Amino acid sequence: MMLHPLRYWILPALIGLGLGMFGAWSYRDQLVFLNGWSTSSTNVSPQDDRSSASTSEQPTILELKTLARKNLGLTVKVARLQDHWRVITIPGVVRDRPGVSDRGVTSPAVGAVSAIHVFPGDTVVPGDRLVTIQLFSEYLQATQTGLFQASSEIELIQSEIDRLSELAERGGTSKARMIQLQNDKKRQETLVRSSIQELLSRGLSPQQIDQTRQGQFVSSIEVVAPPSQSQSPDDAAPINYELQSLAVELGQTVQAGQLICSLADHSQLYIVGHAFKRESGWLEQAAQGERAIDVEFLDDDRREWPAREQTHYIRHLSNVIDPQSRTLDFFVPLRNESRSYEVDGESFRVWRFRPGQRTKIHVPIEKLTDVFVLPAEAVAYEGGQAFVYRQNGDLFNQISVHVRHKDRRHAVIASDGSITPGTYLAYNSGATLRRILKAQSASGQQPGVHVHADGTVHAAH
Repeated sequence: MMLHPLRYWILPALIGLGLGMFGAWSYRDQLVFLNGWSTSSTNVSPQDDRSSASTSEQPTILELKTLARKNLGLTVKVARLQDHWRVITIPGVVRDRPGVSDRGVTSPAVGAVSAIHVFPGDTVVPGDRLVTIQLFSEYLQATQTGLFQASSEIELIQSEIDRLSELAERGGTSKARMIQLQNDKKRQETLVRSSIQELLSRGLSPQQIDQTRQGQFVSSIEVVAPPSQSQSPDDAAPINYELQSLAVELGQTVQAGQLICSLADHSQLYIVGHAFKRESGWLEQAAQGERAIDVEFLDDDRREWPAREQTHYIRHLSNVIDPQSRTLDFFVPLRNESRSYEVDGESFRVWRFRPGQRTKIHVPIEKLTDVFVLPAEAVAYEGGQAFVYRQNGDLFNQISVHVRHKDRRHAVIASDGSITPGTYLAYNSGATLRRILKAQSASGQQPGVHVHADGTVHAAH
């Protein structure tokens, strides 16, 4: 019996149809996703699903082990309410204090420099020899001659007075003669006093003047370091000078009043701030109210010097505006620190602050009460939000806060309940903690935690 030709292809067709239906059933998820439909019973599109995920609450807890905190150098401190002054920052520079820091030494008479005892960089104290001057001043020589003659004349007159006094007791001399001798003696004593004062002003010592009265004229004088203007009578230790510059050479002829050298005493300096005229009102209020200001020394090496305990105040404001920079200067006294070292038996001094050193002066202008003051790097910012991080063991909870004021150094947080006093907060690496939180959230490595009613978090066990 012969089969109909149609039967040859019906059976393979049925087998192929069954295999196709089975494959479609096995890959139904992929086929539905390619058509833009979800396999869930709610029939939500992928775009709607991403929107709902973005509106869900972002993770606020990150986990940071001990080793990770050490690698970050993370600092955690207790947050406390305090008062804080809002400040304006004004550039400044360290300057010498006129009339105190620098001292010029001049030649007391006409002469030639015969010896130089100190050189630039050397440390000297008041009374140390600076240079020796060989005198050839006619005026100084005449003054010494007049002193010797007057002193000798006083001795002669006194001898005559003594001789006539014995005769006066016997009635052998007149009183007019005695009065004349007394007047002559007073005139010579006046010449002696004036000559002594003149020689003292020329740099002669009392011992040299006594030698001159005895006929031993001084042919050279020692120019010594003068007393310091910044040293008070109660100071036990002398103020040391540094020889800043030497204006003469060996053998050079100098005139009376000519500059020999310049001495520097940097123990008392000024910090000069350069403010704009619109800031003068705030500066006047700070000076009048004697508000303590904070000075930041940009080149100060704190590792080599002890902690500073000086409180700074504005002493006065300049009444002249610089025509080039259009700034108004104000002056803050600075008490300097120093240390000494020796090389080959010579002593040298190093000052902590030097004229020309740049500063930033933080002047308080507004007082903020009952706020949390954190370092600027403790706060992370994203968009219009600010975050700090509260520690509880290895967990850090991200808290959204209101920043009332911020500057380069501080962030002032409002006391609105987001932070409570006594909370342990990260005081640095705020931006880094924000990035770590986002990385842990993206990788799905969020710690399992539960939150207590007081807001603290603990790892779930």
